[in-house]
Amino acid sequence: MNKTAKRLLRRAPKNILLSMISLFCVFPLFWVIVAATNKSVDILRGTLVPGGYLLENWKTLVSTYAIGPALLNSVKYSVVTTFVSLVVSSIAGYGFEIYHDKHKDHVFAGLMLTMMIPFTATMIPLYQMYSKLHLLDTTLGFILPSISSVFLIMLFRQNSRAFPMEIVEAARIDGENELGIFFKMYVPTMKATYAAGMTITFMNAWNNYMWAKLIMSDDTTQTFPMLVANMTSGHYIDYGQLMLAVLISTLPTVIVFFALQRSFVEGMTGAVKG
Repeated sequence: MNKTAKRLLRRAPKNILLSMISLFCVFPLFWVIVAATNKSVDILRGTLVPGGYLLENWKTLVSTYAIGPALLNSVKYSVVTTFVSLVVSSIAGYGFEIYHDKHKDHVFAGLMLTMMIPFTATMIPLYQMYSKLHLLDTTLGFILPSISSVFLIMLFRQNSRAFPMEIVEAARIDGENELGIFFKMYVPTMKATYAAGMTITFMNAWNNYMWAKLIMSDDTTQTFPMLVANMTSGHYIDYGQLMLAVLISTLPTVIVFFALQRSFVEGMTGAVKG
């Protein structure tokens, strides 16, 4: 037996285990895709073979529910939340590291402690406050609780440690202001970190159901996850169109993740790209 065969034989148990784990992780997505092409009765029977009812499920879904406005609302809320959160969190993370002192360390420690507070503990006070401010059923009301993420601030602060201070000092000597240093030098250098933050924030915003359900009472402002949840509230559930709606709801996050996968890994491991 040659060296290559021996190496493959040693790796066989690990490869088999990883293949089984991969299949276990991919199976739910496969099942949703298959279910979206079948009738409700076939899904309840547990069929795992693609059917020919995808177009029929689509026509039923479109005629029964306003999926267009719900999709547009989710896209709008998610994009705005992602953009604003990245700007605010990156500036905060940059400031904590570049203008470092012990007082800011105390503030940052306080921010980290807030990560231990579950959202359900602050949800009702937030609702009461937003109700008094007339921010219910508004885009601003949706994005404000997510405008700053402690996790993103920590991510940008940690990755900012790899940002060369010599660049900042040289730019200051040349007369560049602080905002110019941030937007012209820091932002292009931290592309991988922004990609990682964009992936996390977009996925969280897109899948945000609890807060959206609380403040979005008007049908014209509901998000796509809310629409999918409403599909299960009737006496009869058409599982074919439900699985098609779940598939549609999953696709944006899958596309964003795979499009930014390499940059996401680099950003989470602290890589800085020029």
